[in-house]
Amino acid sequence: MQKLLLVKISIIISLSIFLASCAIFGDPVEEDETLGKTDLEVLQLAESVQSVNDWPRVIKIYEAAERRFPNSRYAPQFKLNLAYAYKEFYQDENALAMLDKFIRSYPNHPAMDYAYYLKGVVLYVDKGIMKELTFQDISDRDVSQLEDSFRAFKTMTQLFPNSEYFDDAKNRMTYLMNKIAERELHVARYYMRREAFIAAANRCKYVLDNFPETVHQEEALVIQISAYRNLGLQDLAENNKRVLELNFPNSQFAPKNLSSRDDEKKWWEFWDL
Repeated sequence: MQKLLLVKISIIISLSIFLASCAIFGDPVEEDETLGKTDLEVLQLAESVQSVNDWPRVIKIYEAAERRFPNSRYAPQFKLNLAYAYKEFYQDENALAMLDKFIRSYPNHPAMDYAYYLKGVVLYVDKGIMKELTFQDISDRDVSQLEDSFRAFKTMTQLFPNSEYFDDAKNRMTYLMNKIAERELHVARYYMRREAFIAAANRCKYVLDNFPETVHQEEALVIQISAYRNLGLQDLAENNKRVLELNFPNSQFAPKNLSSRDDEKKWWEFWDL
């Protein structure tokens, strides 16, 4: 019994010494792989690690390089590569912050097209918006991130029409444009069912004004005409009806294509079908 007690006391003393030593010497310091290396050697090391997709290690190397070589000729490359590493390791906020830092710091850099393109890619996330929508609660259906992505791609295509990323950016813009418009019209129909006609008309106007090339222009016009009619704004309704007939002569909703007066009275209520 006495022997067992001595063993317990010995363990307690050893543990106390260990904890005290931790308090004295502090937490273990992570190894900085950039120490003793030039900026070029650090870049080569990071690219070597990146080739095996070890993103946590890549991030540590580039973060250290950012601190150690702020004025290096490779500093812009450190920032861009670090932003990409953040994206690959699902640290989108850090990636966007680093890209914004790059854009502010090097406005004339030859890789500026890539910076805007990468920013658009990082923001190119739907977070469930592309799935079938219900309207039990529309407050969480936020497309602001998709709009930010669209603006980043738009800026890139306007500033750098000869960029190697131009075609891919345009394709992504088309997809985003249609999805944003689709979401806006889902909300417009939601408002129409609840007789919030001004809100519905405003949603349609946003689509018509900002996304003139979307495949949802026809539907936006139809809903807007209905909203104006319900608001008693007959002049606006008739103007939009003429636009509809001019641009979509074969539309099933164009009054001249309807078979009866009853159809004409109900043509704008297609969302209830």
